[in-house]
Amino acid sequence: MNPKDILGMKKPSLSAIPFPAVYAVGRAMADGERKYGRFNWRDNKVNSDVYIDAAMRHLLAWNDGEEVAEDSGAHHLAHAAACLMILIDAQYTDSMNDQRPTTNTGNVAKYIKENTDA
Repeated sequence: MNPKDILGMKKPSLSAIPFPAVYAVGRAMADGERKYGRFNWRDNKVNSDVYIDAAMRHLLAWNDGEEVAEDSGAHHLAHAAACLMILIDAQYTDSMNDQRPTTNTGNVAKYIKENTDA
């Protein structure tokens, strides 16, 4: 086997991400770039709650039957994914004001487990 193949197969497969999803998120990110500037969250730290709230609004709108955001024409799920991608990047680049609770944390998984029928 080619040595490059051996090394490459040890890394996460970006080709495993479905292209329609990549394209849709790119469209949502382009909308954000037009409004706020490319990688704006790296220039000025973002508040995590703002992006969690935005992602949830897009998920709720999609779940309510609306496919695309009226202002951008981009898919609501792509906007939600873009919000999450920004949070991942902002956390990794120390560009995020982390507003998650700091006390009594880690209970969500426990709650779900306790309230799920076996």
